[in-house]
Amino acid sequence: MKNTYIFDLDGVIVDTARYHYLAWKKIADELDIFFDEALNESLKGVSRVECLEILIKYSGIALSDAEKADILSRKNDYYLDFIAQLTHSDLLPGVKALLDRCKDDGIYICLGSASKNAEYILDKLNIKHYFDVIVDGNHVTKAKPDPEVFCRASEALNVPYENCIVFEDSIAGITAAKNAGMYTVGIGSKDVLTEADIVFSDLSDFAV
Repeated sequence: MKNTYIFDLDGVIVDTARYHYLAWKKIADELDIFFDEALNESLKGVSRVECLEILIKYSGIALSDAEKADILSRKNDYYLDFIAQLTHSDLLPGVKALLDRCKDDGIYICLGSASKNAEYILDKLNIKHYFDVIVDGNHVTKAKPDPEVFCRASEALNVPYENCIVFEDSIAGITAAKNAGMYTVGIGSKDVLTEADIVFSDLSDFAV
């Protein structure tokens, strides 16, 4: 029985991808390196550290560990500035209704996100109380497509991996869930999320 739903955060529950893009764009401008929305697509679903490594590899610049740490801190500060105004009204379509149905039907609700700001965002959206387990970037050492974030959520509830459904909007996230043997619901484009078991444009199309 699929009794555990694990949700990614960005792009599934709330659209903070734009804010991530703006924060990274500000960093790229400061470093005088090229960055656009197409390149930003390759950063979706991976950790902040991995995002910076992708930018470094793409641009060919050399940075010390201290410079990297400073950049990561600045990026997070910029991002927090952008998301400070989030409210319950910023929930993506279908989120609140699905969370309510999960509670009514006794389905475990988990968060599995690379974001280190996940709890802050859930608080801003006023939905943190729905979640039985929250696993974010502060609790894992391996980024998607490694399945660690989803495995930890499942293990925290002593639920077999095969009993979990993962809701993801990124290729890396879908791959991570597949690597754990979990059923995957892609949120976004069928043309992009080709490996997902099923794809919906948003959560309002998903029936429990």
